[in-house]
Amino acid sequence: MRNIIRNTITFIVTIGSMALAQGITLPNEPSQAPIGGLGWLAALGGALAYKKLRKK
Repeated sequence: MRNIIRNTITFIVTIGSMALAQGITLPNEPSQAPIGGLGWLAALGGALAYKKLRKK
Protein backbone atom coordinates (compact mmCIF):
# COMPACT_ATOMS: atom_id res chain seq x y z
CA MET A 1 0.00 0.00 0.00
CA ARG A 2 2.84 2.38 0.82
CA ASN A 3 4.40 1.66 -2.55
CA ILE A 4 1.20 2.69 -4.36
CA ILE A 5 0.94 5.92 -2.36
CA ARG A 6 4.62 6.73 -2.94
CA ASN A 7 4.30 6.10 -6.69
CA THR A 8 1.15 8.21 -6.89
CA ILE A 9 2.76 11.15 -5.10
CA THR A 10 5.85 10.87 -7.31
CA PHE A 11 3.69 10.82 -10.44
CA ILE A 12 1.67 13.86 -9.36
CA VAL A 13 4.78 15.87 -8.49
CA THR A 14 6.49 14.94 -11.76
CA ILE A 15 3.53 15.78 -13.97
CA GLY A 16 2.83 18.97 -12.00
CA SER A 17 6.38 20.21 -12.40
CA MET A 18 6.30 19.48 -16.14
CA ALA A 19 3.03 21.36 -16.55
CA LEU A 20 4.31 24.39 -14.64
CA ALA A 21 7.61 24.41 -16.56
CA GLN A 22 5.78 24.59 -19.89
CA GLY A 23 3.74 27.61 -18.86
CA ILE A 24 0.20 26.56 -19.65
CA THR A 25 -1.86 29.58 -20.69
CA LEU A 26 -5.50 30.04 -21.56
CA PRO A 27 -6.54 31.77 -24.79
CA ASN A 28 -7.74 35.35 -24.53
CA GLU A 29 -11.11 34.75 -26.16
CA PRO A 30 -12.71 31.35 -26.57
CA SER A 31 -13.63 30.48 -30.12
CA GLN A 32 -17.38 30.30 -30.40
CA ALA A 33 -19.26 28.42 -33.07
CA PRO A 34 -22.64 29.74 -34.18
CA ILE A 35 -25.58 27.51 -33.35
CA GLY A 36 -27.85 27.88 -36.35
CA GLY A 37 -31.39 26.59 -36.28
CA LEU A 38 -31.69 26.50 -32.51
CA GLY A 39 -35.10 28.20 -32.72
CA TRP A 40 -36.35 25.57 -35.18
CA LEU A 41 -35.07 22.80 -32.92
CA ALA A 42 -36.93 24.27 -29.94
CA ALA A 43 -40.13 24.73 -31.95
CA LEU A 44 -40.07 21.17 -33.25
CA GLY A 45 -39.36 19.85 -29.76
CA GLY A 46 -42.33 21.79 -28.43
CA ALA A 47 -44.52 20.43 -31.22
CA LEU A 48 -43.48 16.86 -30.43
CA ALA A 49 -44.13 17.39 -26.72
CA TYR A 50 -47.56 18.86 -27.49
CA LYS A 51 -48.39 15.91 -29.76
CA LYS A 52 -47.34 13.41 -27.11
CA LEU A 53 -49.26 15.15 -24.31
CA ARG A 54 -52.33 15.60 -26.50
CA LYS A 55 -52.65 11.82 -26.99
CA LYS A 56 -52.90 11.27 -23.24
